[in-house]
Amino acid sequence: TGLPQSRLVTLSVFASRRKGTQAAIMGNMFSLHRTLEFKTPVPSDIEIAQSVDPWPITRIAQHLSLKEDEYEQHGPCKAKVKLEVRDRLKDEKNGYYVVVGGITPTPLGEGKSTTTVGLSQALGAKMGKKVITCIRQPSQGPTFGIKGGAAGGGYSQVIPMEEFNLHMTGDIHAITAANNLLAAAIDTRVFHEATQKDENLFNRLCPADKNGKREFAPVMFRRLKKLGITKTDPDELTDEEKVKFARLDLDPEKITWRRVVDTNDRYLRNITVGQGVAEKGLSRETGFDIAVASEIMAVLALATSLSDMRERLGRMVVGTSKAGDPVTADDLGIGGALTVMMKDALKPTLMQTLEGTPVLVHAGPFANIAHGNSSIVADQIALKLVGEEGFVVTEAGFGSDIGLEKFCNIKCRYSELKPDCAVIVATVRALKMHGGGPQVVAGKPLDHAYLNENLDLLGKGVCNLQRHVTNT
Repeated sequence: TGLPQSRLVTLSVFASRRKGTQAAIMGNMFSLHRTLEFKTPVPSDIEIAQSVDPWPITRIAQHLSLKEDEYEQHGPCKAKVKLEVRDRLKDEKNGYYVVVGGITPTPLGEGKSTTTVGLSQALGAKMGKKVITCIRQPSQGPTFGIKGGAAGGGYSQVIPMEEFNLHMTGDIHAITAANNLLAAAIDTRVFHEATQKDENLFNRLCPADKNGKREFAPVMFRRLKKLGITKTDPDELTDEEKVKFARLDLDPEKITWRRVVDTNDRYLRNITVGQGVAEKGLSRETGFDIAVASEIMAVLALATSLSDMRERLGRMVVGTSKAGDPVTADDLGIGGALTVMMKDALKPTLMQTLEGTPVLVHAGPFANIAHGNSSIVADQIALKLVGEEGFVVTEAGFGSDIGLEKFCNIKCRYSELKPDCAVIVATVRALKMHGGGPQVVAGKPLDHAYLNENLDLLGKGVCNLQRHVTNT
């Protein structure tokens, strides 16, 4: 596992807080976990990952006592877990809830994912505890950049590593499609409002049927309520109410919603759209973000149900009207469409570690612009599956002053879950940098200060660890 014996002793004391045995489960677990062959020197991450044949995902699901109709296979090594399992186990007691954070990292990362996976393998494969790891899905931006993937490292990895780091079960692709559908709807609405008279615009939104009868689409009642209009028949609206309903009057200079792509494509960061002849000169400057920076990703991670996700998607603000009012996805009438595109993405993906312990991978918001944690639903499902004596080890991104604080102040407030234990990952390299060592730059060789003993730099940097302990 790569964990020092002292850490295992500490965990053993912690794990004994609740007494009890689960002989039946223990027997099942030991038949599942595999023993790794350690090599010296340690091979590369991908060599280690590809040297192990993953168990069929059905075997992992059976180990967790999942019913066949509670998960959907995506190939032999991955499965989507349905939220219905949480409802079936609602009366079961939760397991221990462990969150892994870290000190302020260097640009190279300090090993939170590796520690999270290694800790889970130690608890499950070595100590015989029922355990599930809950981590985020990585973006292909960092994966193809200098930082690399996020499956862990060495003998503490999620496998198949290539599938984990790339498309997995398509959640990020669903976010990309939903995000860009909303972006297209925004530009389309601005175009039609700029080129249509009031009456024509209203008629396009509420077209009459062959009998001359008009009806509001169900989603339109959300905008009517926002405007304080209680009428349910489009023909009963006054001319003034029709204009208020039909015209969002988005200020092109204050549209905040951008398109996304899950690639580090620097030439798309700032672009101009609407340059075609058919757009009649309605061009504007905008740009692309990385897909996981979409607000839809943050919504996915915080949603507790399909209906909750529907409400959150509809409330997303996409810009400001010329009068200074916020304009939402539901004002555009597109909240339901976004939910349909995201419905399968709400299900966590079941995978496994090198030693055969279960992993739930779900969502991947960055901590610097969002809350930096995997999903609420994955943690809720995992805590029920492991049971009272089991462990759920989840990771909070970036340093504990970002990801772990947002885990407590945002994620746990929505989920109403409380962690039993926190782990802070620290490295000598990062402590030396915080003690005044040369800047660590990704892609450049480390300075000799990091390759040789320097207790002075190390001692000066411990204050960073102390602050993270205090915060945690």
